[in-house]
Amino acid sequence: MLTRKQIDLLQFIHERLQNDGVPPSFHEMKDALDLKSKSGIHRLITALEERGFIRRLAHRARAIEILRLPDAMSGASVEGARGFAPRVINGDRPSRPDGARPVASVDAMDVPVMGRIAAGTPIEAISEVSHHVGVPGSMLSANGKHYALEVKGDSMIEAGINDGDIVVIREQTTAENGDIVVALVEEAEATLKRFRRKGGMIALEAANPAYETRLLRDDQVRVQGRLVGLIRSY
Repeated sequence: MLTRKQIDLLQFIHERLQNDGVPPSFHEMKDALDLKSKSGIHRLITALEERGFIRRLAHRARAIEILRLPDAMSGASVEGARGFAPRVINGDRPSRPDGARPVASVDAMDVPVMGRIAAGTPIEAISEVSHHVGVPGSMLSANGKHYALEVKGDSMIEAGINDGDIVVIREQTTAENGDIVVALVEEAEATLKRFRRKGGMIALEAANPAYETRLLRDDQVRVQGRLVGLIRSY
């Protein structure tokens, strides 16, 4: 059974898909349901997904598929919603920056790629080299060790970090507020997030309103490096 708010949100998403072919943004959902914050929308979306009414499609900022409608909406057609093939919304994957240059055109150094890092739900900690990648020397500091990781997930898209990008990390164990870091959570999960210290707690912030900030005790988080560069494939 769905709550009234969950039904209202599902109806709003369904109507937008029928009319425009794309789902509404979290901001539009918040305004439509007269909620004070996007976190309320995140909880409703999660509840609908857990109950099998919708599915969030991976690696797209605003891609939602309606799987079924409740009895309370039985008069509404799901034709065109099932099997909805989302199109990429402007901003999902930014266009090539004006100043971007191929790595091959600049002095490059080989940096080990240590596997994949989650920009979303944390994945297992990464410890083995999978291959090497050429990184412009300007990204690297002379007195530090560096490694690279392939990004998995979309929680940092508003920081310009997309699924499939390669992030260049300077190995270090400390971070300043606002740094984007590789954080090891409870010695088991590695994730890429913005770091903020709040008293004896550490906040790991996403750069996507679909993900909530994770607040952990200081002893639950170990910084393994700070973002110093980004390599994107086009």
